[in-house]
Amino acid sequence: MSKKLPLEGIRIIDVTVVWAGPHCTQLLAEWGAEVIRVEPRNRMQPSTRGQTAHVTKEQVDAVRNSTATAGSLFYAFPDWDPGETPFNRSPSFNSHARNKKSMTVDIMTPEGRDIFRRLVAKSDVFIENNVPETIERAQATYEELSEINPRLIQLRMPGYGLTGPYKNYRTFGTHMEGMTGHHHIRGYTDMDPSMTGDSFTGDAAAGVQGAFAVMLALRQRKRTGKGQQIEMALAEGFVPYMGEFMLDYSMNQRVTEPQGNRHPTHAPHNAYPCEGEDRWIVIDVGTQDEWAALCNVMGNPDWTNDEKFVDQVSRHRRQKELDAHVAEWTKTRDRFELFHQLQAAGVAAGPVQDEADAFACPQLGDRGFFQDLTGPDTGTRSYPGLIFNMSKTPNNLRRHPVGLGQDNEYVYKEIIGVSDAEYAELERLDQIGTGYAADVP
Repeated sequence: MSKKLPLEGIRIIDVTVVWAGPHCTQLLAEWGAEVIRVEPRNRMQPSTRGQTAHVTKEQVDAVRNSTATAGSLFYAFPDWDPGETPFNRSPSFNSHARNKKSMTVDIMTPEGRDIFRRLVAKSDVFIENNVPETIERAQATYEELSEINPRLIQLRMPGYGLTGPYKNYRTFGTHMEGMTGHHHIRGYTDMDPSMTGDSFTGDAAAGVQGAFAVMLALRQRKRTGKGQQIEMALAEGFVPYMGEFMLDYSMNQRVTEPQGNRHPTHAPHNAYPCEGEDRWIVIDVGTQDEWAALCNVMGNPDWTNDEKFVDQVSRHRRQKELDAHVAEWTKTRDRFELFHQLQAAGVAAGPVQDEADAFACPQLGDRGFFQDLTGPDTGTRSYPGLIFNMSKTPNNLRRHPVGLGQDNEYVYKEIIGVSDAEYAELERLDQIGTGYAADVP
């Protein structure tokens, strides 16, 4: 077995925010790339290390106890305590910051831009998911940086592309889902799309797509010796996930209605209440044999023999009535016991799980999916593990989520080669540090 990870020796500059970009670099770091986060000290990047740089315990308690904002991940610090470094303790940041390094520099300033370019000269990949005009103001476009390093691969992940009328529109994952129709389709028939809630599927998809695109470009560079720019518009990357609905409109001029938990042909097909508070099970019946199996598990109550439910078409036409019968049966039963009972009978079913259920899941536990990492700011915590395993390349999570500026000396002195005097001057200019400036909110 190889002890060397596939991407060892590849250095990646990470100027990413929120989730799509950080998730992309997380995946590359997990498989051996040296990922260096480049972060300014004079302002927080949007939703990346949390909402604010300076948080008090009283503020956290207020959010925790508020019915309007309770459970906000931006304030859900370990043990509900922001500590002295809340920007290193935010769950939203820690979820994707493992195995990375961090340096502080503001690439929007002349001295910061110089440092950044010196790092570019000694790196392989630059990944960013900012609004295009930000990178243009930083003079960090591929056209400019490739003059410094012709072998550079630059992945740009704007919301809507580097051209077009929406070029400089700022966007989050939920906006992309609205643009592509996902909010509409996964909505419920008795609600408008604004009530659907956020899922950020577009961000999650973009992280994987971006990592794949970088791998392709690295392969191409190995063959040609040349770097290149990758333009990956996040909204465009999500449209193919809606392919069947897009083609239905293209072929039939038919607009798909909100589906909620429904299926075009299956019935029953929904989430049903179970014993306990806010406990649910999902049941999916797609064939007549599966319907017979469900009826048998339910004890073949009289209503199942009604002609209204005799076949799949009839059941689909009367889904509300059907759901009411099934829910009356499930509501007094334990969701996990019912899950195993239905699966054993050949009926597709599964409990709706929350985070606590996932951590206690016997399947994930048996596979050792969650892995512990110990960091100076967070202590020892369990983190979701690798999203895939390679039979000949053993791997695991190696380093705790990186603190702001934790690797300044390594990056500045060992990679870039600044002198002690230059380092001290950059500290004086507030470019280098392990915390945010006092005036950062």
